Amino acid sequence: MKREHYIPFDKEFLLEEQLSEYAGDQKQIEDFKKLFDIIEHYFHYEAFNLIRNIKQNYAFFDPDLHPKEREAFKEKSDFLLFKETLLKVIDLSNYSRVSQETLDKAFKDSDLIGLKLAIDLDTYADYEIYVRGQHTAKEKVSKYFFWKKKIEVEYYDRVMIYLKYHDANYYKKKKTPKDKKPIDPGSIVLKIFKRVPKNDLETIFPNAVPMMSLTDKLLLWVPGLVGGISLLSTKVIPALIAMQAAYQTGETIDLLNSKTSLNQGLIALGILGAYLFRQYNNFVNKKIKYAKMLSDSLYFKNMGNNSGAFYSLLNSSEEEVLKETILAYSFLNRSPTPLTEAELDHQIESWFKTKHNTELDFDVKAALVKLKNTGLGIETNGKWKVLPLDKALIRIDELWDGFFEYNQLNIN
Repeated sequence: MKREHYIPFDKEFLLEEQLSEYAGDQKQIEDFKKLFDIIEHYFHYEAFNLIRNIKQNYAFFDPDLHPKEREAFKEKSDFLLFKETLLKVIDLSNYSRVSQETLDKAFKDSDLIGLKLAIDLDTYADYEIYVRGQHTAKEKVSKYFFWKKKIEVEYYDRVMIYLKYHDANYYKKKKTPKDKKPIDPGSIVLKIFKRVPKNDLETIFPNAVPMMSLTDKLLLWVPGLVGGISLLSTKVIPALIAMQAAYQTGETIDLLNSKTSLNQGLIALGILGAYLFRQYNNFVNKKIKYAKMLSDSLYFKNMGNNSGAFYSLLNSSEEEVLKETILAYSFLNRSPTPLTEAELDHQIESWFKTKHNTELDFDVKAALVKLKNTGLGIETNGKWKVLPLDKALIRIDELWDGFFEYNQLNIN
């Protein structure tokens, strides 16, 4: 499993973990709590500016807004700025884009529903899927007949889908019927889900349609055609022909043998029909299972839609940036000597592996950039150190006050 930048622990948990390193020094503990609190507010303010920017540039493409309200943003919403900001927030949240190869495999394979889904990707001018966090779990799936098997299924903890629909002119040129058009041509749909199977990613596309796989078709039609033709030609039709011929010629009908042969044929056809019904019913059950998975995704797994998805993403980005920055500061603050970027990276990743049995690719570059930009981190000849806690508090407090300098000058 590929290592991620994502840190799968809550910020409060990591704060307590770092505070435990200062056990016995109450002053250090209190100062570290204050520093954590101010840095959290600082990043929250940065996120506020991001969401204000992204919402304005998304408004014209938001399918949840009334068309008249959307039209008012026609000259105010810039698609390129929206996409640029969205990708920035996605990156800060430590989501990574799913490759086309992984998507193709998901379209081909299926872990849980065992159902082929047809998706008309031409509906979209653009589509992208981003994921964060992975885990595996044992699941029971139906195999042959009544046999159930436990398999290991790989899940994504968070999945975000980005869908950009074509504009109205595209569907007009294609002469697409009104009932086949998307909810609002030209709109952009964003959805965030939790706990989605890696090989069932296609289920989050809104236009996925269940189809019979080649195996389903073969199991349904081959036995039906072969068995049906065989039974009709050897049992049913000869018996009916013999009975008809005898009736026309006036000969004595061997009623017992004819009836027996006919009944055997009809019974065999009934058994064949029951088999075909069972095969078709299996497909119907898979469709029901898919419908349940879809409803569960929409009801239980959906974490945000369209503009509402921004809040989930921005909350994630705030947390990830805060966790990275505070971890880098804490390790550098406790180090008796300055550390290189590689040394700091190794120390933090080893701490996660040893203490929490978690392998991750700590984004040390991003953390050090944040420390440098806030004035808490100092680089000298490739080695990093941080301001001690008492001076760090003064520095971050000055930075926070500087946000509102404009208002203070106006008040005076």
